[in-house]
Amino acid sequence: MTGFIKALILVPVGFIVILLAIANRAPVTISFDPFSAASDPLFALTTPLWLALLCTLAIGVLIGGCAAWLAQGRHRKLERQYKREADQLRREVEAARAAPPALTTGDGVRG
Repeated sequence: MTGFIKALILVPVGFIVILLAIANRAPVTISFDPFSAASDPLFALTTPLWLALLCTLAIGVLIGGCAAWLAQGRHRKLERQYKREADQLRREVEAARAAPPALTTGDGVRG
């Protein structure tokens, strides 16, 4: 079922990406030099528009993923702490179950 849902989402997205690439084949110049004149930038890259758009999208996804991962660090730390506490408590319970019961006197006082 999940394979069908993935295909239902990814096939149209792939189709749109292919249409974007076909429709935007013209080369564009991307300048990484904000201080030089617009006609002669020091460092520029000429690439098809679709490649520039897809690279920008990929970089945005990576930056967003890294930001989400960093923001969730506190929760991962707490989860590790809770897991250690649960493991310790589990060991204590198993040790208490394995220990022989203490003898008690008739009045409920351990003796």
